[in-house]
Parts: sequence; structure tokens; C-alpha cells
Amino acid sequence: MELTKNAQKVFDLVKELTAVELAALVKALEEEFGVTAASMVVAGGAAASDDDAGGAAKDSFDVELTEVGQQKIAVIKVVKELLGVSLPEAKEMVEKAPVIVKAGVKGDESEMFKIKLSDAGAVVTLK
Repeated sequence: MELTKNAQKVFDLVKELTAVELAALVKALEEEFGVTAASMVVAGGAAASDDDAGGAAKDSFDVELTEVGQQKIAVIKVVKELLGVSLPEAKEMVEKAPVIVKAGVKGDESEMFKIKLSDAGAVVTLK
């Protein structure tokens, strides 16, 4: 898809955001326009699966921190490690659960995210 000059500038700026900044931007866009990013992902995923002729396995996933659990500090440390963000950024993200920790993660890496977060006590969903 070809972007306009202004849209390309915005896209380039968004690519530079941290995970926490991106989550805040998504929330602000959801509130401003009365939409939810989750419903768009689900709708898009459903349409894509209808087109699958052989039911091929999905090769990338969105890693969702569904529930933090009782070991909040351990989960924050794992998020910090996995995303390479600061401790305050990791804490802010964890406190917003349910939240997409990382989108478009390849199969093996997404399983590694799920295992590490689950070991820390979190409930993780791969979407």
C-alpha cells in the first residue's frame, strides 16, 4: 500500500515509539474515534482465516498479557527483559493488562514470550 507523504511521516514516527508509548497512542486513538484496536484485529483475523484454503498454521502472533497474577514484580522484570524497555515503562505496560505486549511475533519467539511470562506468574494469550 502506498502512503501519502504525511501518512508516511506519521508511520515513521510511530515506528520509533516504545511499546508503552505505542500502547498509550492506541488508547488515545480508541478514545478519540470510538473504536477498539482489538475488534479490528479480531475482525481482520476472522476474515483472513476464511480465505485460508488449507487451514495453514499462523506464523506470527500478538502476545497479550491477559492477567498479571500475584507475582507482579516478576512479570514487570520479564517484560523489561523481553522488550528492552525501562523499568517504569515495563511497569506501566503491566498495569494496563490486558495489553498486547508485542505484536507480530514469529511462532518460536511468541512461545518463548509466553513461557517466560507464564513462568513469572502471568496469564498470556497468543492471538
